[in-house]
Amino acid sequence: MATSSRTKNRASRAERSRETRRRVVAAAGELFVRDGYLQTTMADIARQAGVAVQTLYLSFGSKVAVLVAALDVAIVGDDEPVPVLERPWVARLRDEPDGVAALKVFVEAASQVIDRVYPLYAATRDASADPELAEVLDRNKRLRFVTHGAITRELAAKAGFTPGLSVERATQIVYTLLSQETYGLLVVERGWTVPEWSDWVRRHIQAELFAEPPPS
Repeated sequence: MATSSRTKNRASRAERSRETRRRVVAAAGELFVRDGYLQTTMADIARQAGVAVQTLYLSFGSKVAVLVAALDVAIVGDDEPVPVLERPWVARLRDEPDGVAALKVFVEAASQVIDRVYPLYAATRDASADPELAEVLDRNKRLRFVTHGAITRELAAKAGFTPGLSVERATQIVYTLLSQETYGLLVVERGWTVPEWSDWVRRHIQAELFAEPPPS
């Protein structure tokens, strides 16, 4: 009985801690986007999240760590400990034998990610004169390239993939077109809708990776 009680208490504490982290990440993301990373203090975040500043430092250690946590949650869409490449949409892509259909799954999922992440990404970019923020931005780009590389390898195994196109070159094409940069230029700056931008990206990637439809 005592063991069961201790187990329940530990589970309860863990859930409370997780809920606190959720509130902190949500508060920080809102403040970083609204006020800017440099202008937002740990005290601001603590106040917005309804926690003590000491709790914030004990849970995260630094403001940069809070930003990284907020970016990570924005990328996957929740705080579940499930990597991007183990998400359900990736399984659907792997199971889809048709290359063009699999590409559509990828572009739709990645477009949703970029739409979610862009405001926080832009706030990070705007503060990237700070060396720590520059490293956060570089980390985001490195991870995005690695993820795109893994997905592109899956696409390269599908029917209709362009003969002679290397996975490395295909990854570079995907990384460039399906990016925060093109989203920023066309959606944020030029006023395209997200579906318009996403469809433009899909068509251009398809023209490169699946240049000729497979024979019927």
